[in-house]
Amino acid sequence: MGKLFDEIDAKLASWIEAQPLWFVATAPLAETGHVNVSPRGHDTLSVLSPRRVAWVDYTGSGVETIAHLRENGRICLMFLSFDSRPRVVRLHGVGSVLLPDDPGFKEVVDLHPDNPSTRAVISVDVTRISDSCGWGVPLMDVREERDLIRLQAEKKGPAGMDDYRRQKNSRSIDGLPGL
Repeated sequence: MGKLFDEIDAKLASWIEAQPLWFVATAPLAETGHVNVSPRGHDTLSVLSPRRVAWVDYTGSGVETIAHLRENGRICLMFLSFDSRPRVVRLHGVGSVLLPDDPGFKEVVDLHPDNPSTRAVISVDVTRISDSCGWGVPLMDVREERDLIRLQAEKKGPAGMDDYRRQKNSRSIDGLPGL
């Protein structure tokens, strides 16, 4: 059932961008390091070209994706269909971290709703595009997005968010540099 694609065409791009939930996997180089899988959602991801995707990265309690990408760049994004047509799509590639002063950051941020929790943009040069059946993925309905990320960032304010990032996002759980 699985298929390899040469590129992300318009039909696949539309499907990818329509998924309300997707996952990001990264890992450090060290054998003893922790593999990380993070859920993502909200209107944050864009297909920028047939071989490039990027998303607005919100502040979280950790910084594993950023730390791993800065160390080695390896990344896999997985999109799942929870509706009537089963499907799993994986994008393997090389990721990079764009901070507010970096070229390309504003290009991606401007494609999505403003969020005070924004800390970076993750850009991925896609090297492998594949899909599989997804027969094991349950049928599920999405009720709504959670707005807790925005509300927490608004409550903390810009200075509070900077302080939180210094405390929680400076190092990965394995001690790799983060923000």
